[in-house]
Amino acid sequence: MISAYSGTAVRAAERPLLDEGAGAELMQLAAHGLYTAAARLVKERRGRLYGSRCVVLAGAGNNGGDALYAAVRLLRRGCAATAVLTSSSAHPDALAAFRTGGGRILALAEENLDEALRLCGDADLVLDGILGTGGKGGLRGPAAGLAALAPARLRRGQAPAVVACDLPSGIDADTGQAPGPHLSADLTVTFGALKAGLTAGPGAVASGRLEVVDIGISSYLGVPAVQRLLTPDIAALLPQPAAGDQKYTRGVLGIAAGSETYPGAAVLATGAALATGTGMVRYLGPEPVRRLINQTHPEAVCADSTVSLTHVQAWVAGPGAGTDEAQRRRAVDAMASGLPCVIDADALSAVEPGLGPQVILSPHAGELSALLGRLGESAARAAIEADPLTWVQKAAELTGATVLLKGWATLVAAPDGGGVYSQAEATPWLATAGSGDTLSGILGAMLSTGPESAPEPGYYARVAAAAASIHGRAGTLAARQGPVQPALLPEAVRQVISAITQWRPGSGEAGIL
Repeated sequence: MISAYSGTAVRAAERPLLDEGAGAELMQLAAHGLYTAAARLVKERRGRLYGSRCVVLAGAGNNGGDALYAAVRLLRRGCAATAVLTSSSAHPDALAAFRTGGGRILALAEENLDEALRLCGDADLVLDGILGTGGKGGLRGPAAGLAALAPARLRRGQAPAVVACDLPSGIDADTGQAPGPHLSADLTVTFGALKAGLTAGPGAVASGRLEVVDIGISSYLGVPAVQRLLTPDIAALLPQPAAGDQKYTRGVLGIAAGSETYPGAAVLATGAALATGTGMVRYLGPEPVRRLINQTHPEAVCADSTVSLTHVQAWVAGPGAGTDEAQRRRAVDAMASGLPCVIDADALSAVEPGLGPQVILSPHAGELSALLGRLGESAARAAIEADPLTWVQKAAELTGATVLLKGWATLVAAPDGGGVYSQAEATPWLATAGSGDTLSGILGAMLSTGPESAPEPGYYARVAAAAASIHGRAGTLAARQGPVQPALLPEAVRQVISAITQWRPGSGEAGIL
């Protein structure tokens, strides 16, 4: 599991070492890690480091010093480097070393923005060291102008490779918010610990791939602000069938989804649940949808019944329910049943305060805006997308439920002290109709195979995060063949689950997220 901390917490963890006089050593550790990652990326792009061109965007603080010292190492390997100084001052020792190493200097001003952009556009590598974890309020002055114009010149995945030093400049280290123009990176090399702001909202989008460099502060860090599950964590939440199991002991999932208007949602949720490995699906819904389910998934048991008369271990309610009053009643009853349940889409309009952590709400930002409004909190969709970390926790607090907020980085907040999780394995190709229905089916199946006794705090949040990861990985796998079609995702889900359950130590995921 990867833990992420606020910028404040990381700076506090550095303080004992700084007080011991280890500041210079910490900077060299950070610079070496940044150099190593940046050099690797350049060699991946152009085959070799020698003869490449680098631009360092260097601010006044230690972040700029880290980037300049990394550039000194690049100079020694035959890389031409220019430092664009975004402030009237720079880290003096790092700047002196950069000059001595043969680096060129350009002091950024409004009148030479075009020159700075041209240098960046012509480079093989741009090191972003303008602002670090202490930067608040976003970029200002010429640096803001540079960031505002940069997207037209610095396109992710193309030359130049953009590597952020600790975090992309203009991103809040604690929340992931971007109060103004900010830079985006192909790779963010972050020091000491992952920053919470790199796991949520604009920060998660801007950071690209993430790499953590150990600088020796882990023993001083406290409770993480955000966590991210890795393959072994997910494997531990996927029980494997054992000799003596039968369909009932492997978990029975009830699905109250779909309507005559939106029958496909029920098909998608059912297919994803079966692919995830639940022992049985019991489907409740209108006759035309039941007939469709029987045709596409004959192993599902379909009925026009009630929640109280249907024996299951978990529920999925809401996808594609539309205005079907019977499906709405089933969603309300599922929330009141005490069983684990996924409440999605149209059923979210039936949510009231006082739920428990076993109820998992799975809105996107627009649905969360509507839900919060009904609960007395005004938050526009744009505000939620700008600061999802704050709002997902607020929703869990107001409802008492576990809340899964879908997005580029899907966030899960527990109401019971179980923390916050962020999973970002998805592909943009999953931004398509029906994608959320498959996520509901995956999550419902995992809930149906959970422990019989009351789990520890945070268990349901971990399961929700694991389901989001499986969904994202399946989408990424499917996208290798082109645009993702949710109806075909179950095969990718099966492959992902097979790979996860066969994971063994040493087979990957160390350091790179």
